[in-house]
Amino acid sequence: MMRFRALLQRLLPTTELWVEGEDPEILGVAPLDRATAQDLSFLENPRFYGALATTQAGAVLVGNEPQAIARLRERQIPFAQVPQPRLAFAQAIALFHPPQRPQPGIHPTAVLGEGVQVGRNVFVGPRAVIGDRCHLADDVVVHAGTVLYADVTVGARTVIHANGTIHAHTVLGADCLLHSGVVVGDEGFGFVPTPDGTWYKMPQVGRVVLGDRVEVGSNSTIDRGSLQDTVIGAGTKIDNLVQIGHGCRLGENCLLAGQVGLAGGAELGKNVTLGGQVGVSNHIQVGEGVMAAAKTGIASDVAAHSQVMGYPAIPLTTFRKASAIFRRLPEIYKLVKQLTPNDRDLEPSEPQDR
Repeated sequence: MMRFRALLQRLLPTTELWVEGEDPEILGVAPLDRATAQDLSFLENPRFYGALATTQAGAVLVGNEPQAIARLRERQIPFAQVPQPRLAFAQAIALFHPPQRPQPGIHPTAVLGEGVQVGRNVFVGPRAVIGDRCHLADDVVVHAGTVLYADVTVGARTVIHANGTIHAHTVLGADCLLHSGVVVGDEGFGFVPTPDGTWYKMPQVGRVVLGDRVEVGSNSTIDRGSLQDTVIGAGTKIDNLVQIGHGCRLGENCLLAGQVGLAGGAELGKNVTLGGQVGVSNHIQVGEGVMAAAKTGIASDVAAHSQVMGYPAIPLTTFRKASAIFRRLPEIYKLVKQLTPNDRDLEPSEPQDR
């Protein structure tokens, strides 16, 4: 329980805020349409202005939105104008719902190999396996059923959820979060054709190195490099069911949504955002700040700060124009046919049965 103004001081201690209304007690957080008189809520998108007419929220975080502020004043709902309402609200959620952490200790069913180094306040869960010469820094959490192969290094305060698999020589930075079923450091998919038509496995002798504050979603895989390391830059966030091939190098603070696939050797600059199911071909370079919309296929290098969409990837503005034309193709076809009535090449061909 916390008064609204005291809560704001906790969330934004160095920010000058515009606050109006009473100072209610806040017990929790909720969206506008579900909030009660003791909940904090927020408004960021104009699409949700209508919710201000019925919300029962005790207080609201809002940006520089005169229409929303006028409605809040009209309904006498306390509010604070903040620079980034969604960010402040996310910080409020973390304050009211701090992450649960198990008590330090090593479960009696866990297996630790020879030469394992364990820091202070470490938790190792039931049936976890820690391979020879692994190093777990202070405050590391390894949940049930997780397997660390030999010579893995885990940075301070990193959490590995249940049934993760971390292969040999992998390096995990500090404050990383690996969700259930993650596989990091497995062999990359590399095979060389032979004269007799078979495939010879290319040895994968590199490592995977995760920078600090990297998050990897459930059932995602990050392959180790064939010769050079696969590197994930600090602060990068990876969603569920993502495949990162051998030797990829990602810059800091990238964001990869679900089912993204990076082929071997792909390189992403800093702050790259890839929407769901984006595919990047092998050894492609994607520049800093690039944004690729969902289902984009990137088969050639992309310049920094570009926005791309489609398969193959083209500039987002071009794709939108092309999509508008595509919807009109039937009527465009009719018009062209009227202008060239004798041109049989314009007749659409019927599919042939085979």
